[in-house]
Amino acid sequence: MEIYDIPVSTLAGEPGSLDAVRGKVLLIVNVASRCGLTPQYAGLERLQEKYADDGFSVIGFPCNQFAGQEPGTSEEIATFCSTTYGVSFPLYEKLEVNGPGRHAIYQELVRQADAEGVAGDVQWNFEKFLVSRDGEVLGRFRPNVEPEAPAITEAIEAALR
Repeated sequence: MEIYDIPVSTLAGEPGSLDAVRGKVLLIVNVASRCGLTPQYAGLERLQEKYADDGFSVIGFPCNQFAGQEPGTSEEIATFCSTTYGVSFPLYEKLEVNGPGRHAIYQELVRQADAEGVAGDVQWNFEKFLVSRDGEVLGRFRPNVEPEAPAITEAIEAALR
């Protein structure tokens, strides 16, 4: 199954899939509002603004699996992201990225190894996966890699060519 065909609801609870972003380069991120890494929203939004016209989108999936750092309702998450960081990229339903309840999208994503060759469970909030226009997972960047780090921006630019 392609990543675009996996059912996923929007943050507003509307059923759908990632089919609306088929053909774009994606940076899929598990996000949280009450994490020490939450300021990464600002860098993610700058990436969205910089590359959106070239066929790129950040995709955010709120996740509450790491120390309960995303406890809010969908409405609270949307308000926080909009008012605090001006987030314009799509946010989808809160989901699980690890364990027996791991969402099917993350079942696909976690097969990708990081720069050290390690695949498997997501380590923490703000782990990033770069996906090509045709749905291939191109790269995995651990939470401590800032969104605008050269490793990420260079990979995005290469995927957009």
